[in-house]
Amino acid sequence: MADTLLVIFLVLTALVFDFINGFHDSANAISTVVSTRVLSPSQAVLWAAFFNFIAFFLVGVPVATTIGTGIIRPDIISDAVIFAALGGAIAWNLITWYFGLPSSSSHALIGGLMGVGFVKGGVKVLVLSGITKTAIFIVLSPAIGMVLGLVFMVTVLNLCRNSTVYRTDRIFRRLQLLSAAVFSMGHGMNDAQKTMGIIAMVLFGRGMLGSVFHIPLWVEIVCYTVISLGTMAGGWRIVKTMGTKITKLRPMGGFCAETAAAGAIIGASLAGIPVSTTHTITGAIVGVGATHRIRAVHWGMAGTIVWAWVLTIPLTALISAAIYTLLTVW
Repeated sequence: MADTLLVIFLVLTALVFDFINGFHDSANAISTVVSTRVLSPSQAVLWAAFFNFIAFFLVGVPVATTIGTGIIRPDIISDAVIFAALGGAIAWNLITWYFGLPSSSSHALIGGLMGVGFVKGGVKVLVLSGITKTAIFIVLSPAIGMVLGLVFMVTVLNLCRNSTVYRTDRIFRRLQLLSAAVFSMGHGMNDAQKTMGIIAMVLFGRGMLGSVFHIPLWVEIVCYTVISLGTMAGGWRIVKTMGTKITKLRPMGGFCAETAAAGAIIGASLAGIPVSTTHTITGAIVGVGATHRIRAVHWGMAGTIVWAWVLTIPLTALISAAIYTLLTVW
């Protein structure tokens, strides 16, 4: 009985992270569509949450498998390891939300796993191939988002050069509904799967999944539902940063940024790479802003955001390692 209650507690803790992930990262999905006033904040979170869940029908679980087996060795998983990793990630998400900084929930979770894994078993328990792939995309995802945002914006500006401002604005206000929906699906595809991987780790460690690691269907449904509810709650502090403090966006720019980021995230999801939706959409917004003029981008705020990105993995690793040490000492 006690063992079952502990499993339930760990699964609920993972779902708390899932909810906060949606809450924290809702800014990624709705900041552009809110800042361009295509949708009101309440409409935007409902739109994003719906398409977060729709992702369930469109992709398998490659990212969940990477999280479950590709960061630390599954054989070292224990209750304390899972709780400490989640605790560090939740703490970092709440800290960055408080300061309105769009950091990566994905990398917070990965940093948490790395921190407790290192404390428990040293370097040998870290799966370097999975960590290397993730680390490469810390740099690549915002760069790809920025390049695609720049290319899309330049292309669209050229295509619309003979159109009036009023007509162009009206067209892209409608198109931004589509781009926001596709981006939200990409967010759901990548981010909901990270919690799936953690829950599957808990179940696999208890022998509840048999001898082969896999993601049960009920875990998929619950994780997509909870991240959608988190998105509906909306992390408004970060929405303001993403939508107004990096660059000023109009519907055309919002459409290009969302489309660029969505393409990069969906591609990574299909490849099983846990990327940061935050990094990618921020890079795309910077790319869009740079098409007007370099000064259109608030580089001071962009620099602050980058520092939050750089610190995410090491600080969550330290927080999680400290939590694990306290748990094992007690």
